[in-house]
Amino acid sequence: MYKEKLKKYAEAIVHIGANVQKGDNIVLNTDTDNLELAREIVRACWRAGAADVDTIIADNDMSLGRFEEAEDDVFDHFPEFKVEHAERHMQNKYHRISVSAPRLDLFQNVDPDRLRRSSIAANRAMEPIMKYMDTGEIKWTVAAGASELWAGSLFPDLPMTEAMAELWDKIFAACRISEDGGAVEAWLEHDAKLKAHEKWLNSQQFSYLHYEAPGTDFRVGLAERHNWIGGSSLTPDGISYMANMPTEEIFTTPHAKEAEGKLKSTMPLAISGKVVEDFGFVFEGGKVIDFFAGKNGDVLQTQLGMDEGARRLGEVALVPNSSPISQMGITFKSTLFDENASCHFALGKAYTEAIVGGENMTKEERADLGFNDSMIHLDFMVGGPELNVTGYRSDGSSTPILRNGEWV
Repeated sequence: MYKEKLKKYAEAIVHIGANVQKGDNIVLNTDTDNLELAREIVRACWRAGAADVDTIIADNDMSLGRFEEAEDDVFDHFPEFKVEHAERHMQNKYHRISVSAPRLDLFQNVDPDRLRRSSIAANRAMEPIMKYMDTGEIKWTVAAGASELWAGSLFPDLPMTEAMAELWDKIFAACRISEDGGAVEAWLEHDAKLKAHEKWLNSQQFSYLHYEAPGTDFRVGLAERHNWIGGSSLTPDGISYMANMPTEEIFTTPHAKEAEGKLKSTMPLAISGKVVEDFGFVFEGGKVIDFFAGKNGDVLQTQLGMDEGARRLGEVALVPNSSPISQMGITFKSTLFDENASCHFALGKAYTEAIVGGENMTKEERADLGFNDSMIHLDFMVGGPELNVTGYRSDGSSTPILRNGEWV
């Protein structure tokens, strides 16, 4: 059944995630842990009528080797030809599929300054590429595959073979891959349910949201012309795609200058090959003025120092505690999964599609509406069965959205 489910998973990634059309160009980014899944994805792309499939493969040990062995000045530079290569992909409308396993604590013993400088150099160099994404013409999807590093971290008491099998079972379940029925059909049904929540939230025209939970008392304004999005997105030509698989969230754009109070994260967060635990933020005037962390707080410090926008919010997302991923009862230590088990926020860059007409605006026009820009987009989870969220309108009226973690 594993082989059959893997093939169904690949089909869902291709037909729901990237929604590959006849004549599409595709670039697949993957890692050496997931070559079996990558091969199925490539075959599914060709069957869907792709014109070209370009595959880029990364290896964790090679990435680690760079940070441990390279000369120090390497981390302040990013090769220009790599930017040009990525831009040519965009110019030729190569839609993006990314499949990998989280790195977790792979870089636990790496010099934090090397991680910081490397991240800054790469993000600054690749920033011009984002204009191609802002138009919405490039379909993209992010999914995950298993790895021994990930499986061993989640199921340390199991032999590796059993741990890998257990992890794949969790991935398949979260992504609606079952022995019976088609995955594509299951995803279309799920998308329709998310769209119902999206429609309701957009009809409410909330001005700000109030979050209350143990350790959290927080108010966040919503950007002018904010647009709630759940499930699939659309290209300008009306072609749908699913940016994240799995997905349970309905998200929108917070106002970059309107956030007050304290947020306490309810799940660990994997960043740059390290796992941050027991952390939270204090906001004033829309900006993080303080933070705390029980483990690997230096990674948060690095992220917050990336640029001016890194200390402001770029996303607010609602997820009920009854989400299938939440009900699995485990922390995946992967943002892709954990953000779909819990309400969450993101520091840094906002999504253009979450502003009505945002793809046709200049950066300055979006900023005037409260849109945040940054070289980072860092999701962190604030949810659970004790969370209450209330929406307030400009006339002072209010409506409960979540009570005890569930849709009202």
